[in-house]
Amino acid sequence: MVQSDLLDALATRMSIPLAFIEFSENSPDKLCPMVMVNGQGRRALAHYSAPLPTRSLRQQVGNLAYQASVLIAAMDVVVLGV
Repeated sequence: MVQSDLLDALATRMSIPLAFIEFSENSPDKLCPMVMVNGQGRRALAHYSAPLPTRSLRQQVGNLAYQASVLIAAMDVVVLGV
């Protein structure tokens, strides 16, 4: 989930799916940055970001807050093309 806590009242959460490195080897780094989740590398597929109903989300498996800058940059590529 990449949504600000300020929007917790909404019934959805914006999320970016994560893929195994092997699945997304040829993905552009700016669009699909490498992130670490529980010590394992994953690609954040920003071009597949979408809102998900809060009720469909299960338990949290990690926290990418310390990698927020690369996720924001990837969303900038999606939205602004930069």
